[in-house]
Amino acid sequence: MEYKITTHSELETIEIAQNFESEKFPNMIICLNGELGSGKTMFAKGIANALGIQDTITSPTFTIIKEYEGELPLYHLDVYRLDGETAGVGIEEYFTKGGVVVIEWADTIASILPKERLDIKFKVVGENKRVLIITPYGQQYEELCEAVL
Repeated sequence: MEYKITTHSELETIEIAQNFESEKFPNMIICLNGELGSGKTMFAKGIANALGIQDTITSPTFTIIKEYEGELPLYHLDVYRLDGETAGVGIEEYFTKGGVVVIEWADTIASILPKERLDIKFKVVGENKRVLIITPYGQQYEELCEAVL
């Protein structure tokens, strides 16, 4: 099943993320894909905000992984610079650390992603308008989508 949601502002993108966070669970994996400036980091900010994280959330492009403490830990990954080369980075460890994992540019590491996860593709369709194509993989993620969409 695939879901499509249109947002018309950064605030709406953040609100969608907060809806997903409201149904959070340990080891939740959210994979974000889309062109530069499409809203991936805004979505991560929404998750962080809803988890009670007060830190400024920026894309961890140069550090690859940023860890934040909140109601559940947030592991924010930006894997764009890896070009699919994940050896020695330890990304897989984060999938079972009990937090919420948000991965920007996740399609570049598709071969190591868990089978059960939530994929969100961001498409720019106007200056502030985005279409989010949401695909759940696994029963827990299907139930998540049913609960919040």
